Order: sequence, then structure tokens, then C-alpha cells
Amino acid sequence: MSTTWTAADVPGQSGRVAVITGANTGIGYEAAEVLAGKGAHVVLAVRNPDKGKQAASRIEQAHPGAGASVQQLDLTSLASIRAAADNLHALYPQIDLLINNAGVMTTPKASTEDGFELQFGTNHLGHFALTELLLDNMLAVQGSRVVTISSNAHRGGTINFGDLQSERNYNRMRAYGQAKLANLMFTYELDRRLLARGAQTIAVAAHPGSSNTDLARNLPDLVRKPFEWLWSLVAQDAAMGALPTLRAATDPTVKGGQYYGPDGYGEQRGHPKLVQSSSKARDIPAQQRLWSVSETLTGVRFGV
Repeated sequence: MSTTWTAADVPGQSGRVAVITGANTGIGYEAAEVLAGKGAHVVLAVRNPDKGKQAASRIEQAHPGAGASVQQLDLTSLASIRAAADNLHALYPQIDLLINNAGVMTTPKASTEDGFELQFGTNHLGHFALTELLLDNMLAVQGSRVVTISSNAHRGGTINFGDLQSERNYNRMRAYGQAKLANLMFTYELDRRLLARGAQTIAVAAHPGSSNTDLARNLPDLVRKPFEWLWSLVAQDAAMGALPTLRAATDPTVKGGQYYGPDGYGEQRGHPKLVQSSSKARDIPAQQRLWSVSETLTGVRFGV
């Protein structure tokens, strides 16, 4: 394998099942297309089934004979998460990959159906619950992985345990940083628990650097337009942005608890490599506290 890791380095995925949230667009779609092209059956777990079907059709056209199906999933609703998990649990007794990719960024102050701050609820709590509800179908599967997508924004994040839902003081970017930090802390704590149990599954994280996706759509117009112009100068395309996800999901040398991102300056762009997270992300007592709070909030308790 070359030192520059590309989609060509993804091993054959024949017989494997990959569930990918938010896979109808952006890096989720690009990851799904590569995995399907390598032989995996990809399940596009998406909020809008019509958009999911269109994405599945594009994948099947690009890779005749590829397997792509759609599962409706609204990460802002615990009821939807449970319903989706029940269906996936029944349809796919063995799940090889769960890629927690879907997310929202810098939204106006809003709440999920269950009363959680929208970014924390969608990006962290929704995936926390989904992972637990699908984990039984992964634990005994050799080579299975939970890959959760974080962001460079985690470096500015802080878990405000005194105001997790940003009820007293909401700031779009601060809430996003908290959610992306939570994604990493969840990965580390999950992997430690999986290792202690002796499970076949490992937990890994990745981030896409600066990628041309529609995540910035929620910024106010006065901010969004100059942001998108500046972003276009540094960002790479979604296919490149998907490479850290794909490496975390498929590279046989990957170990549990690792974190992958671009190899360029500031981890903004480039090919995927092993990267380091912030010291806050590696705070074990905080990881354990976040885990406990997340169980209480979602009503979902892990068996690991």
C-alpha cells in the first residue's frame, strides 16, 4: 500500500453490510458509493427517503449490481431512531460497519422532538442512541467498526455539563464545537468498553477537514456568503473529504480509538492519516460523565 492513501486502497467489501447515516449527500454519499463499488451492501439511513432513493439509484447506476437500500431515520427523534433500529436489526442480523456521519452545523437555536438542543441532539445524542440499538448485530462480527465523524471544530468545543442544551446562552459555533467534541469522547469511551468486553467491534473516529458540502447552509446570509467564498478557496471536494471516513472504516491497520483526518496543513485538506484530538477529548472522567448523562437523556443503556 502506498503512503498516500486513496479510495483505491479500500479492500474488497463483498458480503459486508454498511449502515451510513446522512448518506444521500456530501461525504456520506461519497463513502457509500465507494463501499458499494467495492462490494458492500450500503444502507442509506436518511431523513428524507425520496432523496435517499435518488442517491441509491445513482450508486446503482455507477456500479451495476451494487446493493444499496434506504432506511428512513430522523436523528432529531428518539422514536424515529428506535423504529429505524428495530427495522435494521431485523433486516441485517450482521452489520459490519456503522458510520455515524449525518450532522447539522451552526443552526439557529432550536430543539429536537425530545427537547434537546438541535446540534447536540442530532450530532451526538441521536448517534449515541442509534449505536447502542444496533450494537448487538455487530459485537460478534469480525472486523466490525463504529466510525463516528467529528470535526476540527471539536478543538474549540467544551462540554458544558451545567447547560448541555444551551438553554441559558446559545451560540451557534460553540454548540457545534460541543457536539463534535462529544462525538470524539463517545468514540473513545465506546472503544474502551468494547475492548473490556472482548468484542470484535472497534470504535474509530474521523474528520473530513474542509470539504465542499452543504453544512454551512444554516449560517445567516450576511455570514454565509463570505464564509462560502473563503471556504471555496481552501476546501476540497466531498470525495476527498470522505477519505478519512473510508480509511477509518476499512484500512486493516486501523486500531480502536484512533482518529483520522487529512494530512495537509492544519488538517484542512489532503489524504487521510492518523491525527490527534484535543486534550479535552481525551479526558477520561469527562468521557465517562458524558456517557452517563447521554444514557439518562436518551433512555438508552449500553450493554458494554
